[in-house]
Amino acid sequence: MSKIRADHVFTSESVGEGHPDKLCDQISDAVLDACLENDPTARVACETAVAHDTLINLGEITCHGWEKIDTEAIARQVVKDIGYDSEELLFWDKSFKYLSRLHGQSPDISQGVSEGEGLYQEQGAGDQGMMFGYATNETAEMLPAPIAFSHRLLHHLTLLRKNGTIAYLRPDAKSQVSVRYVKGQPKELTSVVISHQTDDVDHVRIKKDLAAAAKQVLEPTGLLTKKTKFYINPTGAFVLGGPYADAGLTGRKIIVDTYGGVGAHGGGAFSGKDPSKVDRSAAYYARYAAKTIVAAGLADRCEIQVAYAIGVAEPLSINVDTYGTGKLDDQELQGILESDAIFDFRPAAIIDQLNLTQPRGWSYQQTAVYGHFGRNLFPWEQTPKAHKLAEIANIKDAA
Repeated sequence: MSKIRADHVFTSESVGEGHPDKLCDQISDAVLDACLENDPTARVACETAVAHDTLINLGEITCHGWEKIDTEAIARQVVKDIGYDSEELLFWDKSFKYLSRLHGQSPDISQGVSEGEGLYQEQGAGDQGMMFGYATNETAEMLPAPIAFSHRLLHHLTLLRKNGTIAYLRPDAKSQVSVRYVKGQPKELTSVVISHQTDDVDHVRIKKDLAAAAKQVLEPTGLLTKKTKFYINPTGAFVLGGPYADAGLTGRKIIVDTYGGVGAHGGGAFSGKDPSKVDRSAAYYARYAAKTIVAAGLADRCEIQVAYAIGVAEPLSINVDTYGTGKLDDQELQGILESDAIFDFRPAAIIDQLNLTQPRGWSYQQTAVYGHFGRNLFPWEQTPKAHKLAEIANIKDAA
């Protein structure tokens, strides 16, 4: 059984929508959204790479109506919406060279993944591997405090940039928050780092404006103290940024996308992958189950690991770890998950329960920035099964 360290400082970072890697994630997921809108059965593994003045899409896509999808137009629109819409940024929506190397999915992969006869029985996992889901009651998002606060900072700064409140901000940005834990609970913010691309503006003004914006976000947490240190653009000028200054690639921010380094990670990226790829869908479902356990009051923290073999529907293993905070033994919770009484970890069942092939009220592109977890507009962030889980757990507890 894992244990929570009593007193320590933990740090997590987030990156903004204009960061080159995040730009690539958003384009890959925008292509996925377009494919699923045309064909809910589409198989998509779309990568995006960007550097200096060139953007490339590459990977495997099998989609009915593929001829209607203009991936170049999608890429240019995403770049514009992020804020790279001016020649002075050097990389912008009208300037970059575009290249596509997208092709159909391998039939060797397709034969083990496509659904056959019978409810959920034949659709196998899109790949082997292990995926993790995590939840904690230490923040409203049920995310660890360092990553939750890092996302909040960048989301707020993006709003200030786009509504003109701080008009000199440019799209590329990173944040980092360090939290001191005492007896396993967040007690103090020890440091806050913001590196934000800007116009050529006086550094003193930037530090004052961004520190004030950060305090507006963080003061409600009750964790700011007089000792909290702020580092705003600590290298000085940050004018040249984005893809013109740094290359980007889909899937390079997997810790930002998940739990900020808390718990484990299976290694698989999310963006650009349709939900037959368990790297994505099973990670979402593991979060869904872990969050339900915490929401049901059965643990303060919960991590779930699930493992698959390519082409096989049933998971090879499910493991539950509540870090010693569970009201039931971890093996009892694992037994509930394995019983299919509430949760069903087969790929087709996951897709059906979370409606992952026909999103309603959300898009995959929205997942690609500010984390895939912690925002209630996504179905895997809902906890409708918490009451039923609590009832089953109480029955087992009474027995």
